Amino acid sequence: MGAGRTKGRVGQVDVQGTVAAGWEPVRDAFLRNFEQRGERGAAVAVHRDGVKVVDLWAGSRDVDGTAPWTESTAQVIRSATKGVAAAVPLLLHQRGLLDLDAPVATYWPEFKAAGKDRVTVRQLLAHRAGVPVLDRPLTLAEAIDLPTATGAIAAQAPVWEPGTAHGYHAHTFSWLLSGLVHRVTGRTIGRWVAEEITGPLGLDLWIGLPDAEVHRVGRLGPVEEIDPPGGGALKLRPKRSVSEAYKDPDSLTRRAFGVIEPKPDENDPVYRAAELPGSAGVATARALARFYAATLGPVDGAERLFAQATLTLARTEESAGADRVLLVGTRFGLGHMLHGPASPLLGPSSFGHPGRGGSLGFADPESGIAFGYVTNGMRKTVTADPRAQALVRAVRSVVDLT
Repeated sequence: MGAGRTKGRVGQVDVQGTVAAGWEPVRDAFLRNFEQRGERGAAVAVHRDGVKVVDLWAGSRDVDGTAPWTESTAQVIRSATKGVAAAVPLLLHQRGLLDLDAPVATYWPEFKAAGKDRVTVRQLLAHRAGVPVLDRPLTLAEAIDLPTATGAIAAQAPVWEPGTAHGYHAHTFSWLLSGLVHRVTGRTIGRWVAEEITGPLGLDLWIGLPDAEVHRVGRLGPVEEIDPPGGGALKLRPKRSVSEAYKDPDSLTRRAFGVIEPKPDENDPVYRAAELPGSAGVATARALARFYAATLGPVDGAERLFAQATLTLARTEESAGADRVLLVGTRFGLGHMLHGPASPLLGPSSFGHPGRGGSLGFADPESGIAFGYVTNGMRKTVTADPRAQALVRAVRSVVDLT
């Protein structure tokens, strides 16, 4: 299946990159996102069975600018970072360094405080630990200081009995995972990812952006909520209870998304340099897709990341149903979101993670698909952005035909 250079224009937008024969529907959907859904700057990449079949980019590198998005442009991917970070404990388990069913306190003794002594690693990864909030929000300086932030989460009392329910640990996932990984490996999670995953695979993806790469990263910003009439976009209108929860300062929902105060500026170099594996990763779409392709099998001569048993773990459901934070039905594996109505991926075997307001990365073992999408235009969506979903539908249409 040969890939060819492609170039198209929507208004003043040039679409560049490569599309393999038969994958033109993804290019067409990408074009329509600019024409009909208010896209400003974005990139999408797809691998199938380890082979890159789509690699496209277009628009401006800054949401509020005119400089073009180039082949090397990267963006903050928000919670899509979680999908990459979740590979770390899975790989540690694969190497015999981490027991998923051991109490977290086995590795991190301070974590047993305030009734968390029986919380297992499996529960922590599946958003069942009961600590999606902090009694006192952290400043940005505190949030990016590993001892301070992990000390705060270790001392925090759970807001439900651990293991009895699940709720999205939107930001506290950063410190839960960072604390665990540091105590198991002696390395920060950003360093571990760089040395064990992104370096060997040659990925333009960082948890903790190096100074040398700052020039490549565009500016994020809000974009207008536009969907084409009858365009088939996923319609997930928030229920009144969900909308009210985001407005209520005392709700778990509002508190979970507000554990860093004041709200950090995601365009701040200090924030981008922070090793926050739940929210502050920086990546290209190409890197996201290549990462997920490597979980499925070899890519360009590089060894696969996940053994078959680990791949089975990644796609196995650990939490499902009513989410105490997001207030919708969600499905989680061991750190990854799984395919479902609240976060549609490609199909039942898919695992990955969306980033609030846009970005998405996932793998689908049944079809051999690995997908990455990044954008600088942030919408109000949490788990199912219409632009990403339009691209996923296009991928599905090609897979169904082949």
